[in-house]
Order: sequence, then structure tokens, then C-alpha cells
Amino acid sequence: MVLPIINFYLIILIYGSLILLSFLLLSNPLKVNKKANFYFGIFLFLWSTFWLEEVFELSHINILNAITLTSIRFIQFLTPLFFYFSVVYYTNPDNKFKKSDLKYLLLPLLFLSGLIFKQLDTEYNYITILLNILIIIQAIYFIITSYIRIQRHKKKIELFASKTTDINLNWIEYIIISLFILSLFIAIYNILFVDQDLNLIANIVSLIIIFFVGFNALKQKEIFLIRKNKTHLIINENNSTKRKLISDQHLEDLKTKLLHIMTVQQPFLDPELTLVSLADLVNVPPHQLSYVINSGFNENFFLFVNKYRVEKVKSLLLNKDKNHLTIMAIAFESGFNSKTSFNTTFKKICSQTPSEFKKSSSSL
Repeated sequence: MVLPIINFYLIILIYGSLILLSFLLLSNPLKVNKKANFYFGIFLFLWSTFWLEEVFELSHINILNAITLTSIRFIQFLTPLFFYFSVVYYTNPDNKFKKSDLKYLLLPLLFLSGLIFKQLDTEYNYITILLNILIIIQAIYFIITSYIRIQRHKKKIELFASKTTDINLNWIEYIIISLFILSLFIAIYNILFVDQDLNLIANIVSLIIIFFVGFNALKQKEIFLIRKNKTHLIINENNSTKRKLISDQHLEDLKTKLLHIMTVQQPFLDPELTLVSLADLVNVPPHQLSYVINSGFNENFFLFVNKYRVEKVKSLLLNKDKNHLTIMAIAFESGFNSKTSFNTTFKKICSQTPSEFKKSSSSL
């Protein structure tokens, strides 16, 4: 008797949390990532209906007639679709709907047809199984597609940002993995135990995911804050380095100038350094500087800048006058502002951790 009561209050907590998060993202008081937060807010609202239905059933409130249930089932099916479009706008705020996007309505229309047919003829249980299979297909497709977009986004932001911790959307990647596992579990559970409520464990896991979603969604900064400075032009111009933007001689001149600025002025010590701010120092358009870095050094902006930061860290670690400083203090002094980003970047460039480098260097 105790477990059903706990499960009931847990379901109410989950539903209330999703509604609150949905309201906060739709109202978007910080005015960041407007379109992405709008679609993510709708996604959370649709997601909440899974538990609204359970609230009615466990409360024995008999207002769920056939039409209402069909409507709820249909909007639940749209949940992965709105999640996908939130990812689309997080990774590309300038996205425009195209005629080809109408293909995303195919599965929802097929699902709706199945729901209507089920209401007209309830004797065939296989329809329920087919509908749950459609749910699995829909969830898997949009989860995988969203994951691929996040991976592309990570490469894209390295064209113009020297630190990506706040804008790499790792939290959405973790949500995708969690939802993938949870969706499979729920769908398989529904197939094996038709018309039975989800168990307590599933709801506890769901609540943990929701808290994680809320914490990260509400603190997500504006990803393309420098779009006013034509960041989208930087990305489009540098999708391929085959396009020649400047002459070979001009390229060499800009390489020399850039190396001089990086060595003398050391702009990489600024953790907020972007392609736009560095382009101002070199006195060239951002897309030209990106071309110079890509074609002249065969690197993206992120790697180009962080190589200088890593070299600065290495020189300070070898400096006996800096022995009183911790490795992280040296990292912050060199332009890094995140422990995770520092350790990952250092190991990627040097093939060893900062601690391993310091230990091997001190033994020489």
C-alpha cells in the first residue's frame, strides 16, 4: 500500500516539475536562444502528458473518454519531434522551415490513423503493439538525428570560439542518451504489460532526468551571441577550405602578422577570446581570418588558440619560479577557465595529462 502512494505523489511531482520547466522556458525571462527554448518548452509540456494521464487514472478521475485519450496519445507521439526541433534551433538559430520538413508529419499522421482505427475496432490487440512499435521508431529516429546534429554543432563552434564549455550542448547529448534508454524501456514495458502503469523505478529515473534537464536548460547561455558579427558567414565560408578567399601572398602575409600578434600580444590569455575579437586585432574580416587559420595552419580556431595556451602552461610548469602555483592556477593564468576543458584539451594536444607532463619533465 505504501509503494502505490509513493508512486502517486512521485507522478504528481514529475508532472508539476515538467509544467513549471515548460512555463519557464516558454516565458524565457533571460531572452536567450529564443526559438530553441520555445520548442524545448513545448517538448517538456508534451512530455508532461505521459504523467498527466497517470494522475487521472490513479486518482480515478473518469474524464478520459475515447476522444480525450486519442488526443493525449497523439500529442505524446509528437514529443520527440519537438525535442528534435529544439536541437535544430539550438544548433542553428537561423533555421527556416522548408517543404522537405513536411516529411516529419508522415509518422504522426500514420500514428493518428492507427489511433482512430483502434477506437473504431477495439477487438484487435495487435494495433496496440503496432502503435508502440511506431513510438519506438519515432523515438529512435529523432534521438539519433538529434545526436548527429549535436556532434556537428561541436565542430561548428570550434570555428569561432576558443572555449566551448558553455555552448557545446553536452547536456543535451546526455539527455539524448538517457531518453534513448528510457524510451526503449517504456515502449518495451508497454508492449509486455499492456494497460499497466509504469513502475516506481521508471518514475524515479524520469524525475532524476527532469531535474538534470531543468538545471542545464535554465542555465544555458546564448550559443550564437556573436551572430550580430556574422558568425553564420564564418561558418558558411569555411565549410570547405577548397574555396580560395585570398591570394597566396596575402595568405602568407596574414599568417606572419597573426603569428606576431599571438607571440607578442598573447591574446590567447583572454579566456573569452573569439574569432571576431582576434580578427579585430589582425584588422581583417572574421571569415578571412578563419580561412587563414584553416588553410594556412590546417587547424580550426579552437585548436589554433588552445595550442598557444597549452604551450604557455608547459612553459610555466617548467618554470621553477612558478612551483608554488597549482596546475589549475597555471591553467587559469594561461587562458583556460575550466578544469574539464583544460584537462581534455591538454591531453588532446600533448597526448598526456598535465600531471603526467609535469612529472616526466621534473624527472629529466
